Order: sequence, then structure tokens, then C-alpha cells
Amino acid sequence: MKFRPCIDLHSGSVKQIVGSTLDTKGLEENFTSEHPAEYYAEMYKSSSLTGGHVIKLGPNNDTPALSALSAYPSGLQIGGGITDSNCADWIAKGASHVIVTSYVFKDGLINYSNLNKLVEIVGKDRIVLDLSCRRKPDDTEGPYYVVTDRWQNYTDFVVDEESLKELSAYCDEFLVHGVENEGKRCGILEDLVILLKSSPIPVTYAGGVRNLEDLERVKELGGGKVDLTIGSALDIFGGDLKYEDVMEWHNRENS
Repeated sequence: MKFRPCIDLHSGSVKQIVGSTLDTKGLEENFTSEHPAEYYAEMYKSSSLTGGHVIKLGPNNDTPALSALSAYPSGLQIGGGITDSNCADWIAKGASHVIVTSYVFKDGLINYSNLNKLVEIVGKDRIVLDLSCRRKPDDTEGPYYVVTDRWQNYTDFVVDEESLKELSAYCDEFLVHGVENEGKRCGILEDLVILLKSSPIPVTYAGGVRNLEDLERVKELGGGKVDLTIGSALDIFGGDLKYEDVMEWHNRENS
């Protein structure tokens, strides 16, 4: 199990946002950094962390995203507005992988034509499918559905063992934000972590981590197969969980 770092960009700045409020009038920001994106990329490079991601949440984020990729070539994945027309360009500019949601999940359904275009252009081994998901508001015990367009629009695509197996033929990894807990530091979605353990390819979970105990819990529930991203809880993003403690945990697990 690995710690996967992140750089979330909103309106040109590194921020941490409550995921469920994206694109709403009540947008909640946990943290806005005084440091540029490349500051974090250099930090992750010096820590020898791989498989982290840069996510562009809306417009005006290309320049900071490029600066991060330049600071850590082939060390970070890029997501946000990825299509067949720009995926190869982002790889050429230093991204190890492109992370895709809305281009593949169109009008509530998965668009296999678009997915196959991406595979043809950059190859399966360069693609991460973002299966960030939520339950329907009126069904707190029901399945998790992939959500798109900054996590506001539900698709009809259910995240389960069968769909993870099916989509693994088209990508190298999955990235899954538990949207309801994203940015809230309220604890992980344990049933979602257990579900992700069934993925036949690497998968990274994000959402709700508060402390080192939550890292251990993800390790236990995910059988060591589910990697973890931490945002708002980290001290480098205004939280209480020390980055150096997470790195110590990560290095111990991967020694």
C-alpha cells in the first residue's frame, strides 16, 4: 500500500475543496496555498513519491499544471478536461498518465468509442480512469454511481466488482474519490474501500482521511491493495496530519 500525493488546482491556485460542493453556489474551500504547484511537485520528487496526481478543477489551471509537470517529469498524473485532442500533448509535457472521467462518461453512460480513442492514442498503460462516486441522495444503503462534471452529475454506471474488472482492460489504474467524504476529514468510506479491494489493477482511494489510524484502516480493509491519497488532513494543506509522519509510514510499508 502506497501514499499517493496530490495537487488540486482551482482558479490557478493549489487548494483543498470539499468535493461535494464543487460547482455549487456554496463552494467550500478548506485551504488555499501560498505556494505554487511546482513547490509541491518538487516536495514529492524529493520524497521519491510516484503515482501522484494533478487535478485541474475548472478553467485557468493549465499554467500551474504545466509547472508541476515540469518540476517532476513522469512523476505525476494529470486530470481535468482530458480528451482525445489533448491527451497526447499532456503526456508529451511530462505527465506519466492522463486521468479521465467526463470524456468517457457522457450523458450518463460510458462511451466506449471515446475510451477506445484514448487507448489508441496514448495506450492503455497511460490511462487512469477516475471512477469517483456517490450514492444517490435518497438511497444511503445503495450502490455507488460514477459522477462527472466536477462530481455534480450522476451517471448510470455503478462501481462494483464486475465493472472494475470490465474497465481494467482499458486502463492502467483507477482513481476513486469517495465524493461525500472528500475534503471533510470525517473518516473513510469503509464499504467503498472494501469494494475497491476487488480491483484487478492498482486503485487509489481518496476521501475523509483524518489521521494515521485511517491509513491503517485502509490498509486493513483494502488488504494492502488499495493506495491512498490524502489532501485536507495534511499539514502541508492546512491540516493536522504531519506530512513527515505520513512519509515515515509510507516508507516503512514500502521498505
